[in-house]
Amino acid sequence: MEARISIITLGVQDLERSYRFYREGLGFPTTRKPEQGIIFFQTGGVCLALYPHDKLAEDVAPGFPKARSRFSGVTLAHNTRRKEEVDEILKAAEKAGGKIEKPAQPASWGGYSGYFSDPDGYLWEVAWASDWTFHEDGSLVIT
Repeated sequence: MEARISIITLGVQDLERSYRFYREGLGFPTTRKPEQGIIFFQTGGVCLALYPHDKLAEDVAPGFPKARSRFSGVTLAHNTRRKEEVDEILKAAEKAGGKIEKPAQPASWGGYSGYFSDPDGYLWEVAWASDWTFHEDGSLVIT
């Protein structure tokens, strides 16, 4: 697994309010709007995403607990260059002591992804999409 983080997603209660805070309050750059359902901010190498908290929990697994004690509203993402890497990384994570929360499978957004939690319970999505491209430094190109 390449040592990088592609996207940090924050589960938020009010997407419009959070968009205004990051876009207008902090000046984070984006081409997205709240009505698109998810906001991506391109930062130095890592993308920060805002997504409704309940929908983020549901993406991990149907019926996944939404209470913040188990699901904090934050996931980390590692985006791959090849589809096969998703399964390879999930297997490596499990072998290293992680827990598979959602096996790799076709995703509702058209890609392929799965989730694992590290030994402390922090959630990582490992994902691939055919139309993704990467900068030289390995960071994901967000459009």
